[in-house]
Formats: sequence, C-alpha cells, structure tokens
Amino acid sequence: MTSKVNANEPVSELLLQSLAYLAPLSIDYPILDLACGQGRNGLCLIEGGHDVVFADKNLASLAYIKKSLRHELYDESKEYAAFWHVDFEQPDFTELANKKYSAIVVFRYLHRALFTQIKQAIIPNGLIVYETFTTEQAQFGKPSNPDFLLNKGELRSIFSDWQILHYFEGIVSSNHSNTKQAIAQIIAIKTE
Repeated sequence: MTSKVNANEPVSELLLQSLAYLAPLSIDYPILDLACGQGRNGLCLIEGGHDVVFADKNLASLAYIKKSLRHELYDESKEYAAFWHVDFEQPDFTELANKKYSAIVVFRYLHRALFTQIKQAIIPNGLIVYETFTTEQAQFGKPSNPDFLLNKGELRSIFSDWQILHYFEGIVSSNHSNTKQAIAQIIAIKTE
C-alpha cells in the first residue's frame, strides 16, 4: 500500500503488516491511535476506511492532523476522524478503561500504567498493534531512560493471554535514517 501520509515520517512497517488483520474488525468501534503524535499511522488507517480516534496530549499535534484532513487528499475522510486531547500520564488516569475500541495502535510510546486499561478498552476479537523501544536502545541513543524502555520479553508477557499473530524483539535499522534501534513489536487478538 502506498500512503499519502507525510513522506518525512513514513507509516510504520508494523502498521502496514497489520492492515490485513485490521480490515475485518468491527465497524461499530473506532481504532485508537494512542499518543498519535502527528498522526502518520492513524491517517494511513483513515485512508483504508477505518474510523480513527487520534489521542495525544499535544494540541499542536492534533491541530496538525486536523489540517492534514482538510487537505484535499483526505477531504472525503474527515468524517472518519475524532480527536481526544488527553494526558495519559496524569495521576489516577482511568478514562481509557471505560472506552471501547476495535483496535489500539501504539508506536514509540510507553507508559506501563496504561497496559491494563489498553487491554480493557479493546473489544473481544479486537487487535493490539504495539511497537516501542527496548532496554537495548540505550546503546544507540535516546530514549535511554529505563522508564520508557521495555524489558526483554515484557511486551510478549503482557499480552501472553491473547492470540499473538506477530512478535519481534531485536535490533533494526531505522526506516528513515541510517541509525539502529532496539524495538519490540506485537500484533495480537483479544481472545475473550
């Protein structure tokens, strides 16, 4: 799939791999692009006809996405987008657990306190698509704070009670630079 998304930030390869799994999901619930940044992955999902909730604490990022949707390439897709200005890291945050999504996609973000709520918010037979850095990333640069890095096997362990369709943990070359990155990624179905 060729995406019209900003060429400076290519769509995640993991998201592209997950499109076949996302296609048959319930249309009754949107997909949450959690900590969406400038929305490169959610915009790709909208191109595929999915309803997407873009969630981020940065108002400028959400404004950028809205502006992208006003662009003629997405003109017919505006009705598929919703926006949630939210700080997932605020103390005692529980709003996510009370929402329902057919899938949640998370890229390059880690706040461990959210994992239980992420699992609760995805409907049965829904999907998690998650990719972020591991502790090995510290050897390559930022992020290097262990609070923002997954431990070996941590992501697989968190979703061990789900049907894992894809799992990878290791070193890769960055999509848009010549740097190496240590990542873990998962695509899994909630089997409840």
